[in-house]
Amino acid sequence: MNEATLVRKGMFRKVLRAILMMVSIAIAFFIFGMLGAIYNAFTAGIDVAAANRLVTVNKINFTVSMPYAYYGRVQQVEGVENVAHANWFGGYYQEPANFVQTFAVEPEGWLVAYPELVIPADQRQAFIDGRTCMAAGEMVATQYGWSVGDRIPLSSNIFQNTQGNNVWELDVCAIFTTEDEAVPTNYVLFQYEYYNESLAFARDSIGWMIINTADSSLNDQVIRDVDALFANSAAETETTTEAAFNRAFLEQLGDITLILTSVIGAAFASILIIVGTTLFLSINERTKEIAVLKTLGFNSTRIFRMILSESLLLSLIGGVIGLGLSSLIVMGLAPILSGFIPGFGVATETLVQGAILMTLFGLVTGFFPAFNAMRLRIVDAFSKL
Repeated sequence: MNEATLVRKGMFRKVLRAILMMVSIAIAFFIFGMLGAIYNAFTAGIDVAAANRLVTVNKINFTVSMPYAYYGRVQQVEGVENVAHANWFGGYYQEPANFVQTFAVEPEGWLVAYPELVIPADQRQAFIDGRTCMAAGEMVATQYGWSVGDRIPLSSNIFQNTQGNNVWELDVCAIFTTEDEAVPTNYVLFQYEYYNESLAFARDSIGWMIINTADSSLNDQVIRDVDALFANSAAETETTTEAAFNRAFLEQLGDITLILTSVIGAAFASILIIVGTTLFLSINERTKEIAVLKTLGFNSTRIFRMILSESLLLSLIGGVIGLGLSSLIVMGLAPILSGFIPGFGVATETLVQGAILMTLFGLVTGFFPAFNAMRLRIVDAFSKL
């Protein structure tokens, strides 16, 4: 009988107990995988932010608009290579439940600001030239079955137009994709001019500006110069890097990292105590068996290795089941949630971290039982019989 067989038989000495321990570990790693997917979705915007891209908003709050004139003034700031602006439309398709992230933008500047958006040349030009043209992200187009050439009524839950309703008729003339899956395509863009001239109120204002600097080393200077332009005005500005803006936006929802770390930490600590205690008791029950193995010539190091291997196998089997199950569920939910939560998925980094945690978990829970088994004296073991 080889060592692997002894490890297997020791691990499944009581089948039900072994299964329950693996289920406990699987639950912990299932939680780890699901929360990792949520964290990945929330931080996707930070990871894909360009180093030379800045965001300018009203200093009061990013929901407060700024005068349209700011757009022209920022273009004159030294070090600024491109400026784009956008307004939040608050759109939905047919029914309020069919939420569609919609932005009114200046097309040419926006496409320069975001070169990661991939649009065929003819569709790109149509978007720039077409007054009622809409560029739809691939996720949204797929979700609602839109194709180039379709005429789509988009409604706003914020604004009314000069016709006395909240519906803007738009033509799908472009569908954009991205090469990087982390970059979202769950929104649509349409012409600011068409939006602005159709508004019943709040015309000639912009929600925020996207600034591309000539080089990221100029960011600090451009930030100071832009905000100095509008200091002491009725609408002071606050300019930050895109990554910092996205991070600040997330922080309004709470410290996501702290929340996830706390939940995962609590789950692992609980499972660690349960599995560690159960393993310790299991080894104590096998005092006679360990003494017999030592009598037959198994040295202390080999006993230590066998007990630790049992713990590692339990951790790896349970961890793989839990992480695998979370990956399958996330894969199933990702297409459904793509319109609302882009980037929802179990990243490779999460899987690597999971594998490391499985190993550490197995080592920590198995070390002390294995150490006690290694130190066990044959005389002491038999004297307890």
